[in-house]
Amino acid sequence: MEPEIAYEIVGDADLNGGILVIALDGWIDAGMGAATAMAALMGSTSASSAVVFSDDPIIDHRARRPLVELVDGETRGLKWPTVELMVGHDREGRKLGMLVGPEPDLFWRPFGRTVADLARKVGAGRSVGLGAFPAATPHTRPVRVAATSPVAEVARGIGVVPGSMEVPAGLGSVLELELNQAGIPSLSLWARVPHYVAAMPYPGASAALLDMLSTVTGLALDSSPLHTAADATNQKVNELILPSEEHREMVSHLEMHLDAAEGNPLDVTELPSGDQLAAELERFLRGDS
Repeated sequence: MEPEIAYEIVGDADLNGGILVIALDGWIDAGMGAATAMAALMGSTSASSAVVFSDDPIIDHRARRPLVELVDGETRGLKWPTVELMVGHDREGRKLGMLVGPEPDLFWRPFGRTVADLARKVGAGRSVGLGAFPAATPHTRPVRVAATSPVAEVARGIGVVPGSMEVPAGLGSVLELELNQAGIPSLSLWARVPHYVAAMPYPGASAALLDMLSTVTGLALDSSPLHTAADATNQKVNELILPSEEHREMVSHLEMHLDAAEGNPLDVTELPSGDQLAAELERFLRGDS
């Protein structure tokens, strides 16, 4: 028997036909593109908690341990990993919901159905998932966004990874299908992050996700702080790459590949490896000598 996925309504959860944005921690998120975009979204919309899901039984607490607060040896309390629905308003006062927190470890099917049922109850009009994946693309070009959706025309209208493939799924795919089946049109936006910076924060991906979210939903969102951060990050990357002929050639190869054809961005087999550059970038951006 499947467990009941419990939740508590703790605030105004009525979305009045607004957008439900989804970004759960734990699955592929190159350059922290989705996590940073969601953090910026929650901050700029003054989001507050509206629905809190019980962490039992969906969280494995040995994999995601709660945090204990200790003050001079005194145990003050525990902070449990929690999935919750936040609700905020865009710059024009329109409501939107944000499903955030750790990707559940267990019971994905009942959790997906519970979220879909909750989304109907609170009046979500559409849902949009956020994610980011490493791609054979250079940091010297604008970050492109691909889409997935149970409705092929919706995804193709934004841009897709061409071809047929089977890849490991995250809970976002479960929610995408369950929400669409519940009558709530759903899609996911995926920022393509240069593979050699995928292991470090890359705010350009976050800015691209928020910009595309605005485009496909009509929400009035402010991505300017992320664009400013993206410019600073790219400048730091340039400072490392420019002195190295090998690194400049790799970026040039990526530029030519991207400019010549819109190939499968997941296929990096014919491109120079970015592993060495990624390691050097990580040291560089940490400020190590």
